[in-house]
Amino acid sequence: MNKMQDLPWDNPRFRNWIAVVQAEKAIVRALTKALQPFDLKIAQLDLLMNLYRHPGTSQHDIARKLLVGRSNVTMLMPQMEKQGLIRREGDARDKRVLRLYLTEKGEDVLLKALKAYTALIDRVMASSTPAQCDAMGDQMRKISEMLKDE
Repeated sequence: MNKMQDLPWDNPRFRNWIAVVQAEKAIVRALTKALQPFDLKIAQLDLLMNLYRHPGTSQHDIARKLLVGRSNVTMLMPQMEKQGLIRREGDARDKRVLRLYLTEKGEDVLLKALKAYTALIDRVMASSTPAQCDAMGDQMRKISEMLKDE
């Protein structure tokens, strides 16, 4: 951009996008703090939530669901196993595939962490009507879909 071009500061799309980014950073900070008592990081919570909903998911499939590389998931596994939160089992039909499951402790920690997460969401969304929440969600899903392959 040169000095003769319009700068984006007054563009509503730019200004509102910056607000979304700032809100996301604030949520990440607050959620990181809320998860500390459970000795969890956000990536671990994401993994636990997905395994709760889809037990026996492969590492490859969980990485796709979380929009991360398989190596990211692989790096989480040893610590989460050591914490007693998950277990890996070989697939009966394909020995190359590992299936992931929550342990009893993992489910217990997840359900407690979800209460903290839900309380945070309720707190930050309290001033929004259900229609506003739905509109925001619709817009974020459109953005995710548009950028999913980038």
